[in-house]
Amino acid sequence: MGPTRGVAPRRSHRGWLTDVLTFERMLTGQVIHLVYWAGLGVIAVTAFGVVGASVGVGIRAIGERSWETLLLIVPGLIGGLLIVAAGGLIWRAVCEFFVVIFRIEDDLAALRRVAEEEQAQSAPPRRV
Repeated sequence: MGPTRGVAPRRSHRGWLTDVLTFERMLTGQVIHLVYWAGLGVIAVTAFGVVGASVGVGIRAIGERSWETLLLIVPGLIGGLLIVAAGGLIWRAVCEFFVVIFRIEDDLAALRRVAEEEQAQSAPPRRV
């Protein structure tokens, strides 16, 4: 769909350390995947915490024979899990936003390379 089709990305003949230090190539595209999975891990731990807290309060309510507390646990559990699920969707949207921003940069770089190649081909040869 984009201009990157058919255009080979420019490979650096220098080392990966030079790419990291000179901003010739953006690393955020690869890093955002790690950040996404780390965020999902935090969200999963939060979900386990919601379930654990609900079960703990439920066990305590059974021991105290408090039926009112038991009736409040189910909506609290469902609400907590819905909030965790919404957090997962929002986290996904935030990470996709960053991926889109950096893909735009890649597409602009590809357009610049194509324009430079077209200018080089259409320029008349210089006489010395």
